[in-house]
Amino acid sequence: MEAIGNAGTAIGILSKDGVVLVGEKKVTSKLLQTSTSTEKMYKIDDHVACAVAGIMSDANILINTARVQAQRYAYAYQEPMPVEQLVQSLCDTKQGYTQFGGLRPFGVSFLFAGWDKNFGFQLYTSDPSGNYGGWKAAAIGANNQAAQSILKQDYKDDITREEAVQLALKVLSKTMDSTSLTSEKLELAEVFLSPAGKVKYQVCSPENLTKLLVKFGVTQPATDTA
Repeated sequence: MEAIGNAGTAIGILSKDGVVLVGEKKVTSKLLQTSTSTEKMYKIDDHVACAVAGIMSDANILINTARVQAQRYAYAYQEPMPVEQLVQSLCDTKQGYTQFGGLRPFGVSFLFAGWDKNFGFQLYTSDPSGNYGGWKAAAIGANNQAAQSILKQDYKDDITREEAVQLALKVLSKTMDSTSLTSEKLELAEVFLSPAGKVKYQVCSPENLTKLLVKFGVTQPATDTA
């Protein structure tokens, strides 16, 4: 739990036309090479993605497990795995590590965003104990209590995806330890239905993210010093 409390914040918001995940990349040193792939967001299957807070090496194992589970289900039943079933199977794995001595639990919390034909768009959180729950808006990682209370005030039921992005960025800007939001410190991913009715998982590029931050007034536009 301690590791998760120190990890970068991740926020998930359920909207009527999709699910938005936003994560804070902790830049611990300016010598670090910023990775081109996403650090906090992972695609599990075509219809499910997750955001992570905690020990990354633990998370990678669980994400691989989840991916295998999802493919096994698809192979057996020829249809995408229901989101809750996938979350539950992963939490069963986590729970096993809390029951017996000699093993330490996975030090990871997840936010799962997905869509299935039974319940439409869904957002779940899970913690190292294997507990999980469905949420309309949730935050994990550092300062999650503060983030959660802002979400509680500002979340509306029939929020659109764009408003959800705006809310998530606003919450992060208020709860992040660093003073200014920049696209280097953030990751944004969305799960939504394409016009053709297929589930899409899309990660926002740094350029678009910068534009969004300026548009919503969360960051100051970069001033050219030249």
